[in-house]
Amino acid sequence: MQTVIETIYEANACTTLQNITDRVKTFEDACKVLNLDKVKIGIGGLDEDAPSIVAYTKLVIIAKALNEGWKPNWSDSNEYKYVPWFKEKSGFGLSYDVYDGWVTFTAVGSRLCYKSRELAEYAGKQFADLYNEFLTIK
Repeated sequence: MQTVIETIYEANACTTLQNITDRVKTFEDACKVLNLDKVKIGIGGLDEDAPSIVAYTKLVIIAKALNEGWKPNWSDSNEYKYVPWFKEKSGFGLSYDVYDGWVTFTAVGSRLCYKSRELAEYAGKQFADLYNEFLTIK
């Protein structure tokens, strides 16, 4: 028999990391989580750079959805912020690794950080194609 506290705890468990990663598997899923209807991303006059800009915009929306309202406090050096970290293979594609901590530069926009290592790892793997589009110069 469950206590009231156990029942409430289980009900609140629906908002855990597992739940958000179950709900955000695609860009369209992220838009649903954020109640964004009919998102159109258009870039005019930047043919060469347009795919990277569109990918970045989609990744910002995905990060916002996965972080569920969390925003990094860039004034707090004690607050961990996590980003997917990729090592480029010779030839093509990206391999995945997680990086956390503070550095003096960034290769990924600050809007693409996550509140946990698990979310950064999930985003890097689940949305590897978008990260590849964003980071690759064509």
